[in-house]
Amino acid sequence: MALAPAIIVSLLFLAFASSCSAATSTKTSRATSAKASTTTTISDPGRALERDFVRVVKTIRPSVVEISTSTGLGSGVIYDTKGDIVTNAHVVGDATSFTVSLSNGRRLTGRLIGLFAPDDLAVIRVSPANGLKAARLGNSSSLEVGDIVLAVGNPLGLSSSVTDGIVSFNGRDVSEGNGVVLADLVQTSAAINPGNSGGALVNLSGQVIGIPTLAATNGSSAAAGLGFAIPSNTVKLIANQLIAHGEVTTAGRAALGINGATAVSFAGEAIGVAVTAVQANGPAEKAGIVVGDLITAINGTATHEFTELQTVLARLKPATRATVSVTKSDGTQHQLTVVLADLASS
Repeated sequence: MALAPAIIVSLLFLAFASSCSAATSTKTSRATSAKASTTTTISDPGRALERDFVRVVKTIRPSVVEISTSTGLGSGVIYDTKGDIVTNAHVVGDATSFTVSLSNGRRLTGRLIGLFAPDDLAVIRVSPANGLKAARLGNSSSLEVGDIVLAVGNPLGLSSSVTDGIVSFNGRDVSEGNGVVLADLVQTSAAINPGNSGGALVNLSGQVIGIPTLAATNGSSAAAGLGFAIPSNTVKLIANQLIAHGEVTTAGRAALGINGATAVSFAGEAIGVAVTAVQANGPAEKAGIVVGDLITAINGTATHEFTELQTVLARLKPATRATVSVTKSDGTQHQLTVVLADLASS
């Protein structure tokens, strides 16, 4: 029996539609499958960062120790496999022997190799030194604001604690008190608490780029998110000399060659730095500065207080010339040119 033309067209259309539907279904299925496959292969950035944190912590923890003295405790970083450990001078204090606890609970006895108070650094040596894992120190000059960092130490005696943050500023000069101004510090938002001093500030490559040293204070309480670490480049410069010689002969920081104190007016206002002692044959003496002089500025920057003078010097280098504004005891004012010395020789 012959089919009518309309019926033939209808059947052809149905067949075509069925074919298109099948093809579309196949393409959709393939696309869905491809999409699902793509979704499963894209890594979660947050998870990847988390794994980086875990990896870094596992790497650095064995290299961070707890240092105990008769007056307190702090942290330290294993500097080499000979048993040398770098820490802060204020962690060491007046002690010459120490109990050093490793992250695995092992305890060792340490002795002082040397310290350099102007940079708040010290080296102690433990024995036996077998099984120690030395940290890798990075290049602190390459740090950028925004770099992620972790602080590892023993805050409040809580061993192997970790906090995280970023580099907030690189190259801060900060007064530590007692006339000590620490130069070129790494500022970080990672929490620095009592006991963190002498520990490790590490980047996501697992390199130590600083030694946490102090936190900013707001009155009597710590200011959250304002911590400071001695840069690793300074640590290497000072630690290598202490290990080799027990002392520092080149600090890379400028010195005037005086002792001084903040002078105040009858109204109680700071008016300059009164010179209380002059280093024999030092830069100040050579320039004509004597005990009793009042230093009011260096290179045009006012030095109303002794801390301000130290801060100005922290930004200068040895062997450079500086113009020092001096008021003599007879009231005359002078501009003296001083060739600055290295802080280690003052």
